[in-house]
Amino acid sequence: MKFGDFPVDQAAGIILAHSQRVGDMLLKKGSVLTGAETDALIKAGVRSITGVRLDPEDFDENAAAEKIAQVAAGSHTTISVARTGRCNVLAAGRGLVTLDPSRIDALNLVDETVTLATLVPYAAVEKGDIVATAKIITFGVAKQTVERCEKIARDSVPLVSIAPFKAKKIGLVQTFFPTHREQIFDKATAVTRARVLSLGCEFVDDIRIPHTADDVAKGLRTLQESGCHIALALGASAIADRRDIIPAAVASCGGTIDHFGMPVDPGNLMMLGRIGDMHILGLPGSARSPRLHGFDWVLQRLVADIVVTGEDLMRMGVGGLLKEIPGRPMPRAKISVSDKPPRRAAGSHKVAAIVLAAGQSRRMGSVNKLLADIGGKPMTAHVVDAAVASGASPVIIVTGHEPGLLEEALADRDVRFIHNPDFADGLSTSLRAGLSLLDPEYDGAVVCLGDMPSVSANHINRLIDAFDPAAGHAIIVPTFKGKRGNPVLWHRRFFAAMSDVSGDVGARHLIGDNEDCLLEIAMDDDAILADLDTPAALAAHRAARKE
Repeated sequence: MKFGDFPVDQAAGIILAHSQRVGDMLLKKGSVLTGAETDALIKAGVRSITGVRLDPEDFDENAAAEKIAQVAAGSHTTISVARTGRCNVLAAGRGLVTLDPSRIDALNLVDETVTLATLVPYAAVEKGDIVATAKIITFGVAKQTVERCEKIARDSVPLVSIAPFKAKKIGLVQTFFPTHREQIFDKATAVTRARVLSLGCEFVDDIRIPHTADDVAKGLRTLQESGCHIALALGASAIADRRDIIPAAVASCGGTIDHFGMPVDPGNLMMLGRIGDMHILGLPGSARSPRLHGFDWVLQRLVADIVVTGEDLMRMGVGGLLKEIPGRPMPRAKISVSDKPPRRAAGSHKVAAIVLAAGQSRRMGSVNKLLADIGGKPMTAHVVDAAVASGASPVIIVTGHEPGLLEEALADRDVRFIHNPDFADGLSTSLRAGLSLLDPEYDGAVVCLGDMPSVSANHINRLIDAFDPAAGHAIIVPTFKGKRGNPVLWHRRFFAAMSDVSGDVGARHLIGDNEDCLLEIAMDDDAILADLDTPAALAAHRAARKE
């Protein structure tokens, strides 16, 4: 492989190292220069251009990345189309990531030009999530280097696999003292049921009994007779010793205590045991909270049929300090945005629409621009009607300034409203509010701005039609004459990062950070660029419509 400057008249077939604009033509980094393009460069006065010419014994970056991803990907995974030297290993279903860290290290030590990055071991993932990425650093790599990596990946078990969650029956035993209030148990039941259901399991029973070894033993036998695969025992008092109430109850049922304690906080006082084929998790009181807990890690592994030993628990200390982490168990159940099933978007992807309509219109003066009349209806109604008529469903409207007036203006439309009380803190808070309503089943969301009344259902549908995360098209951006506009369609894997944005900015920086996942769709008009922020812009828009 040769990298350097090439005379333009000899540059046909090279891979461009940097993007270059020639008149109205943009030659993109990583593209192969054609003869017609070299002619255009010569006419423009360009004499040399930087690029790469591959040797016969080289693979180009996409071919190399795909080969490595193919051999790294194990059971319950798929791979994406390779783009910009990157090929992703995707989860084919919900479950836990299983890895061979030592061999992944060995592959990454082969050559600096070849990399394989993965999620952490036992990370919980949803269908379509990226679990690993094979990335070629340069525009090409020697075939011999790729073959060495393939040999490492083929040796023994696959480097990256998914252990799928199984539909287990899970029951709960709660013990009480006479002084305990019923609300404590109701909260624990609700939180536990949500955890169980989020893993696709069945919540079988909620048994509430006095805090004695005999009563706990009866409760565990009842769960065993009900066919439970996993029993959760939440004591009125945390387990203090292997001979405490809950461990004693397990022993009296002929069970075994595999381990007591774990280097995870919260979760230190968890007990792992078994009665026959039924696993027992003795839980500390902190498990009543929905926050991420040490026992979540253990429960997820048991649901995925991954063997958990005492030594496994003792090795959870690195990364086990969870107390200051705000995250909740993954996968996380969210509230449903609609009682009716969502419409299917093109390509069988479920795409929602979020219309941001919370701003104060400061640049418009005293007028709420979102309610300004355009063609006989409020400005925002044009955007909302386009979203409703598109393949996106549901349509979520985020309100903030004058929410009552906006809801009244849009009352007859099939939409869902959510109010953002923090709208004065910027656009990011409205984005976060809209995303908070989406179930995990949604593949993506198209984010629309309420002050772009010329955007049509056709614009939105063209984004949805192009949406294909498995092929690397996870961010779809409209353009007009090379300039990017709105709305933008985002795959759900970006939702967490979008929710972490702060201030009066959207998620534009994420586009720059994830160019490899980006697909630009050229539009036929400038509607995707026209937001009406000022009285002058509004007047010009009305004049163009001849109002």
